[in-house]
This record gives sequence, structure tokens and C-alpha cells, in this order.
Amino acid sequence: MAGLAFFSLPQGTELIIIAVIGLLLFGRKLPEIGRSLGRGIVEFKKGLKGIEDEVEEVGRDARDPRLEADRTAELEANRQNVLEKSDSAVAERTDRA
Repeated sequence: MAGLAFFSLPQGTELIIIAVIGLLLFGRKLPEIGRSLGRGIVEFKKGLKGIEDEVEEVGRDARDPRLEADRTAELEANRQNVLEKSDSAVAERTDRA
């Protein structure tokens, strides 16, 4: 274990060399990876916003029990729609890979 004490985190020139090697290995794929990551973040934010909206609507519907059955059916339809979009997006990404 004492021998490991001589190793430290890469700094300065070492980081530049690692970055150059990374660019050489992954340079052509970096824009595609960035786009995929961006799309994933956008989808995540949309899903999060949808969940927040559903929670708010359920809170409003809880005050009026007559609307609960209609709202449950609508939420299930929305959930199925989101799942289908998510599945198609995953299939599209795997087709490109």
C-alpha cells in the first residue's frame, strides 16, 4: 500500500495528453453523444414537468370526487402515450447505433 502513495491525480500536461487521446479515440462520436445526452435531458425534464402537472391536477381533482374517475382514465391514457413515445425514442437510438 505504501507504493500507492507516490501516485497522484493527473495535472497540467497529463490532463492535456489524456484529453488529446480522448479526442483521437472519440472525436467523431462526440457531437452525436452530446446530442443524445441533450435529448435525454430534455425528455427527463418533460417527464418531470408532466409528473408535477399530474400531482397538481390530482390535488385539484381530490376536492371534487365526481371528476376522479374521468381523470384516472385520462391519466392512464397519457401514461400510455408517454411510454409509447419513450419506447419509440429508444428504438430510434438503437437503430442508429
